[in-house]
Amino acid sequence: MDNFIDLTTIEDIRALAQAGIDLKQNADPSAATIGLNKILTCLYLNPSLRTKLSTEIAAKQLGMHCINLAADSAWTLETRAGAIMNEGAAEHIKEQAMVLSEYSDIIAIRAFPKLKDAKEDYQNDFISKFAKYSKKPIVNLESGSLHPLQGLADLMTIMETINKPNPKIVLSWAPHPRQLPQSVANSFSDTIQKAGYDLTICCPEGMELSDQYAHHAKVSHDQMEAFEDADIIYVKNWSSYHSYGATYEDANWMITGDKMAKTNNANFMHCLPVRRNVVVADEVIDSPNSIIDRQVSNRVHAAKIVLHSILNR
Repeated sequence: MDNFIDLTTIEDIRALAQAGIDLKQNADPSAATIGLNKILTCLYLNPSLRTKLSTEIAAKQLGMHCINLAADSAWTLETRAGAIMNEGAAEHIKEQAMVLSEYSDIIAIRAFPKLKDAKEDYQNDFISKFAKYSKKPIVNLESGSLHPLQGLADLMTIMETINKPNPKIVLSWAPHPRQLPQSVANSFSDTIQKAGYDLTICCPEGMELSDQYAHHAKVSHDQMEAFEDADIIYVKNWSSYHSYGATYEDANWMITGDKMAKTNNANFMHCLPVRRNVVVADEVIDSPNSIIDRQVSNRVHAAKIVLHSILNR
């Protein structure tokens, strides 16, 4: 693996997830030293808890040294080609990519979308620009349109917990007081379908995902109907792609026990952080069917197999 920016270069995402599960079970004792004397530099342009902790833990379990840089650790950057830099930006992304490439063996970046311009966020975001100038492998810790490490951890979680060959998996929109990107939802849809699973995306009208990541998913605007006989309910809020960045408010879309009762005793999944009793009722997230703790654990092992695969290329 040369980079982990999206899934376009991953030939078999299910095989990568299984390799992550095997590594989690200590199938390769030599993994603890594969990263000795190697540097992972993580650039966080936005807040992070699970991503920062899980990535650093994964790196250290491979023997790597991990350096975390916050947005205020570097100069304000210019990203435009041919820009006349006579305003606020003190450094161009070309130079920062060069510097981090000289100091690092792998570079990981988290950069949220601005939710103003779909083309900018989906096709020409910060991570894509940085990768263009970097001489070292890049790992996407969440970009303008994707969160592939979260998608990989979610796939690992489903493969570990569901024995049915074709479970009914539902990705459901839920309300939220803030404007959120489509990144997690896009990656879940992209990853699950590329792993060979069928997917139902349940959302209010106008909140459908981009065709680029919705693929062949069944789309439902009826939450109760979509939940019927489901084996997995994955819940996430996202702002509109088609009316880009617009939000939608409807408290009736919160996940409740009554809705989960329509399922086939489904497991509940959410990437966290989660707004209790806004996105999901306490009775659901605290139930025995909630597997958010397994998702959290698998964030470490998803990062670990990605770093391992890059180091082993």
